[in-house]
Amino acid sequence: MPFCEVAKYQPSAVRGEGGGEMANDLDGNGIKIFYRTYGRGPTKVLLIIGLAGTHDSWGPQIKGLTGTDKPNDDDDARGDEKPPGDRDSAGGGGEDDRETGCGSGIQVCAFDNRGMGRSSVPTKKTQYTTRIMAQDAVAVMDHLGWRKAHVFGHSMGGMIACKLAAMVPDRVSSLALLNVTGGGFECFPKLDRQTISVGIRFLKAKTPEERAAVDLDTHYSQDYLEEYVGSTPRRAILYQQYVKGISSTGMQSRCGFDGQLNACWTHKVTRKEIELIRSSEFLVSVIHGRHDIIAQIYYARRLAEKLQPVARMVDLHGGHLVSHERTEEVNQALLELVKASEKGISPHDWTNLKNQSSGWFELGMSFGRTTVEARKNVFSAFTKLNLCISYLCGLFVLLFEYAHKTSRSLRPARVQQSLT
Repeated sequence: MPFCEVAKYQPSAVRGEGGGEMANDLDGNGIKIFYRTYGRGPTKVLLIIGLAGTHDSWGPQIKGLTGTDKPNDDDDARGDEKPPGDRDSAGGGGEDDRETGCGSGIQVCAFDNRGMGRSSVPTKKTQYTTRIMAQDAVAVMDHLGWRKAHVFGHSMGGMIACKLAAMVPDRVSSLALLNVTGGGFECFPKLDRQTISVGIRFLKAKTPEERAAVDLDTHYSQDYLEEYVGSTPRRAILYQQYVKGISSTGMQSRCGFDGQLNACWTHKVTRKEIELIRSSEFLVSVIHGRHDIIAQIYYARRLAEKLQPVARMVDLHGGHLVSHERTEEVNQALLELVKASEKGISPHDWTNLKNQSSGWFELGMSFGRTTVEARKNVFSAFTKLNLCISYLCGLFVLLFEYAHKTSRSLRPARVQQSLT
């Protein structure tokens, strides 16, 4: 099985927020990252999945980008692929790629983040941050001999991709952020009865069947689940697929879940990191589902606006797993990003965002850093206060409903007791 031993590829230092050198956050001794590659070609794409997901979650994009869902390690077993050390610094290309590939000219790598799937599961929450996990991703690139790659991330994977792009921008050909937020308090979903119910069910899920049922409501829009495929509801079809998939990979361990959740809560894209990504001038696509109940599209759009003029916003009718719900549109957007980057399209010709001072970065350019920081702090404080109030209100509603149901269930017993 293909594994990357992180410690073998960790440099002594990586680029920090301001473009300087910064020591590694964590010694990677003992950490192994499970990965798989698909397709052949000089164009390299690194796929970074989100919280509680495995590399298999990228299936529709792997097939769309490479034309195959057969992993290359099947060929490796027959000795068809060169070892990592034999590849050139750019990551491959040439006659072998064209002869053995499917004709797309793209090679994809997808991997399991630490804490999930077949990768190592560190036991301490501090061993999970988006910066540390970005170092894992860079180690995988080094292991494969990839000098540069198009980096695509979904949800938490998008946060990791942002960190990677700020740490080593010279190794990023383009950046795609699917259903992403800026981390921290932005990870709070829009609180209502539906999301609170989903959250409680997610935490209580102990079996593949329970987890599959809640995952469907988390990942897809309701109208998509209610559609019929022939005579069968789509929900029923997906449910069986999810149960099978979760049963084969196993439920995520508590250490892995808590660690990855910690990475999301502690994630932050700083002003310096935004500026570094912008100044590197590789193209960015921010792709999001309008009906995502986990990552609110407002925050994704705000991130895209901060990244002007290199970013393009692509909003689609779909939920958190828009890459599955709107596969063709997402794959088309990703291929357009790759082609535009290969052709050297200028950022101003790429972006579809209005050049307006709507993001905090643009406000800083107009009104000065001090004013922006003051406004940002006020906005952050009010947002957090609003989220806390919403959470408490939702909790109160749930407690009220629970108390009401309990009192109703106890009422006959009390009546019987009074009669006796």
